[in-house]
Amino acid sequence: MSKSTQLNVDELKDFLKHMVKNNQHIQNEGKVPVAVNIEGDAGLGKTSAIVQLGKELDMEVVKINLSQIEELGDLVGFPVKEFKIANKEGQSTWINESQMDAAMKKGYKVVDKRMAHAAPEWIQGKSEGGFLVLDDYTRADHRFMQATMELIDRQEYISWSLPKNWHVILTTNPDNGDYNVTSLDNAQKTRFISIDTKFDGPVWARWAENVGIDGRCINFLLMHPEVITRDINPRSVTTFFNSISSIKDFEKELPLIQMIGDGSIGPDAGAMFVMFINNKLDKILTPKQLLTLDDSDLIKETRECIGVNDTYRADIASVLATRLINHCLVFAQTNPINDAMNKRLIDLTTKYDAFTDDLKYYIVKELLGGNKPKFAKMMLNQNVLQMSTK
Repeated sequence: MSKSTQLNVDELKDFLKHMVKNNQHIQNEGKVPVAVNIEGDAGLGKTSAIVQLGKELDMEVVKINLSQIEELGDLVGFPVKEFKIANKEGQSTWINESQMDAAMKKGYKVVDKRMAHAAPEWIQGKSEGGFLVLDDYTRADHRFMQATMELIDRQEYISWSLPKNWHVILTTNPDNGDYNVTSLDNAQKTRFISIDTKFDGPVWARWAENVGIDGRCINFLLMHPEVITRDINPRSVTTFFNSISSIKDFEKELPLIQMIGDGSIGPDAGAMFVMFINNKLDKILTPKQLLTLDDSDLIKETRECIGVNDTYRADIASVLATRLINHCLVFAQTNPINDAMNKRLIDLTTKYDAFTDDLKYYIVKELLGGNKPKFAKMMLNQNVLQMSTK
């Protein structure tokens, strides 16, 4: 994969799933698994994506923030004496110093000794299958970067190794002058595959819906994805959103919201959010309202919210469509889709004029693509079926 390829969080997880499968294949052939370097601006969710993937694949995730390591031994283990002992039949094994007394009492004799490294605490007792995440790799002390090269290259360090089916993943920020990072030399770059990550508004919105970010705030970022820059990343925006989520009526607390915005996303983005509130865009319809309002109220409310003909707001309609999709997919993770919800989704994509034909197709495609077993009943409608086969 070329360095110019940029992946959003969902695409990143799909790529890592491939690497897990491929690494298992080559490890079975006696080869060393390939490490991956995930590069991207701060706050894009690189590490969170790995943690989510670990849960999906039921694999343990060990995250080591290299920039916070103080002792080399905490990273790669401490030197220890090991002794090679043999029984009367000549059978031998290596043991550490703490096992010596018991071995001597059983009649073993020392035939050799060496200095080795005890496995560090973070890997002790770990079973097969996991991810080792070397977080903020290029922000680390040069000594620690050098010490991990053998671990990245061969999944071992002197006298200990990672368990089978473990995968080494680095996370880094771009070496473009915006971050205080150490440049990677060619010897380091050849030890892993590097890929770039990018912010993707709809993908972020689905994550936000899943973790319970305030819907009004999700609407804002979907309408203004340009807010995300190198200076204002999804992490800082999420911090801002979480800091105002307890406010029931944004309009009544504008000075407080502006102050919190100044301290988290900056005055310009904060002012943009205040304008969003002043334009009543924090009060647009919610996915739950789209699914539960009775027919006459739904028609009235959607026309007031989105407009019709010359006053039609395509930007608001697009936000509502994305929010509806994400709400339904998150709901479907743990709940069945009942007949009333199925009927409303069919009506929204075939009967009502709230959404353009393109948005109706987008809703059908995303719902069926995201969880076809749960939304398959929608295809009993001929219009939906035609859209699903385009």
